[in-house]
Amino acid sequence: MLSLYNLPGTTNLKLQFPSTTHLRHSTTFPKKNLTQTPSKSHITKSLLQWNRKPQLAGETPRVVVVTSGKGGVGKTTTTANIGLSLARLGFSVVAIDADVGLRNLDLLLGLENRVNYTVVEVLNGDCRLDQALVRDKRWSNFELLCISKPRSKLPIGFGGKALTWLVEALKARGDGTGGTGNGNGSGSGSNSSVCPDFILIDCPAGIDAGFITAITPANEAVLITTPDITALRDADRVTGLLECDGIRDIKMIVNRVRTDMIKGEDMMSVLDVQEMLGLPLLGVIPEDSEVIRSTNRGYPLVLNKPPTLAGLAFEQAAWRLVEQDSMQAVMVEEEPKRGFFSFFGG
Repeated sequence: MLSLYNLPGTTNLKLQFPSTTHLRHSTTFPKKNLTQTPSKSHITKSLLQWNRKPQLAGETPRVVVVTSGKGGVGKTTTTANIGLSLARLGFSVVAIDADVGLRNLDLLLGLENRVNYTVVEVLNGDCRLDQALVRDKRWSNFELLCISKPRSKLPIGFGGKALTWLVEALKARGDGTGGTGNGNGSGSGSNSSVCPDFILIDCPAGIDAGFITAITPANEAVLITTPDITALRDADRVTGLLECDGIRDIKMIVNRVRTDMIKGEDMMSVLDVQEMLGLPLLGVIPEDSEVIRSTNRGYPLVLNKPPTLAGLAFEQAAWRLVEQDSMQAVMVEEEPKRGFFSFFGG
């Protein structure tokens, strides 16, 4: 049987949830009676690689659009968790909720009561850009920017050019020296004069005008999909549109992976998904009931203590995003299946 422990070239070693990183007929989660199980603290340290800080690759700020095509696959959840993971790693982040009239990113972050101004007010001259930016009190190097208020309509002239202007205005806030967060949420002063390291754009579902607007200023994309055929067909279509728009740096995150269903051949493995879409794999997020609880509380998974499997997977994906790295899906030897007549002693 193959595993991540004996594969050369793997950087994220000793994962305690092998089902989130490899696929075809994946093994089950480690059982409690296994011997030589690393301690919990050792698992967390090796998983998050606290022995060093990730090296930021590429020119800053990096403008990343989080998209999928199909709705409900986890774009906003991914944006919130990866955004805060990047902030916890010391990078300054601005997350833009580009879903006009149906914004939800502020809810997942617990910032819905602090959004007083939006991009619409900035464009109309009713407020300054720094007034529309909502800084997270937990991590001062993370800021949220909403395009519009709920159930509101954008001006007719708003489109890709307006969002590009907005991104350029964020770039012009400072000299691009990077984040000023101190890692404890009580940073010194304001980030209004600092150019962000990352600008994350939460793209609306579909491939209509809102999608075109959201991808216009981006130079790289994170494609979110689930291991079902409807999401994969939409993801394949979106991949083609991103490439036509000139975005070549596209990585995917496979969300809501269930090892029990993969083992029973009721769900496609991540290896199958990667072969179908042909994209580098940024992360694999296991199905986790804690996602719903964190959403209702406005408290992203990556802030949970102790961390959950899904939260750790988001942390790993953020780490790879910083270093422009990817992971590999691993094929595990298939367990022999019992035949139908075995139930009758055959």
